[in-house]
Amino acid sequence: MTADAAPHASRTRLGVVILPQQRWAQARHTWRRAEEYGFDHAWTYDHLAWRSLADEPWFATVPLLAAAAAVTERIRLGTWVASPNFRHPVPFAKDVMGLDDVAGGRFLLGLGAGGEGFDAGVLGPAPTRGERTRRFEEFVEVLDRLLTHPETDHEGTFYAAHGARMIPGTVARPRTPFVIAANGPRTMALAAQFGQGWATYGPTFAPEDVEGPVSAAQEAWWAGLAVMVEQVREVAARLAPDGRVPDLYLSLDGAPVYSLESAETLVEGVQRAAELGFSDVVVHWPRESGIYAGSEDVMADALARLAR
Repeated sequence: MTADAAPHASRTRLGVVILPQQRWAQARHTWRRAEEYGFDHAWTYDHLAWRSLADEPWFATVPLLAAAAAVTERIRLGTWVASPNFRHPVPFAKDVMGLDDVAGGRFLLGLGAGGEGFDAGVLGPAPTRGERTRRFEEFVEVLDRLLTHPETDHEGTFYAAHGARMIPGTVARPRTPFVIAANGPRTMALAAQFGQGWATYGPTFAPEDVEGPVSAAQEAWWAGLAVMVEQVREVAARLAPDGRVPDLYLSLDGAPVYSLESAETLVEGVQRAAELGFSDVVVHWPRESGIYAGSEDVMADALARLAR
């Protein structure tokens, strides 16, 4: 498959996560190739360090996405996902407005409550799970207000804003779209109320928790995912401003098997996600070793098959 071929003819949009590990002299070519392959959106993680890669190179999210916006033209760009673990909504809203401006309205704001890893405690004692959820609810609400008003005042449990200016506002109207990661009822409600998209990694469990081969764990994951889709649809029907279900984004690599293990794995995953109603499927750009280790040739083969 040539790099400028379209990856798919179906309505399911495809996205790719590019981890922020390369120096820009090299990374710029990866982001350009993502657009040339025809991906609809490209994302990067918003962390200070991440899991098994904590002692490897890891660059800041906002300047990386600004640079990516400057060397691409069509592809949408986003955070997968930003969280309040080390973000305050007022300065972060300024970053979002700046990224939206550089990208000409192509920016997508992926948001999540934040995990319990390195980011959670690097600035001080890590919050409890309940505190993280409450903080996230306030974080999303304040971000929404900041990005839709030229001036915002807020005094809450976790955040304050006094005459916070957001001028001239975003190119995207009424604001940059929110894609909210949610696996539980409270955060699903937040996605229904504020999100233009709902994102999930699917049910969380270790493959060894399921008896039998890896294929059994894979099937259990898909079954759990189907339940989650029904949950978010029910929540949206009750709580979304217009009853509209947000776009559904699936991180296919939340499954027990990496999506680029083979071309067949990716093709089957996209097809099954579409059957469940996902509008968007996101995979990870293959790394040379370790987590998400794979081959760009496999990715190209899968994209070619999906284009037929």
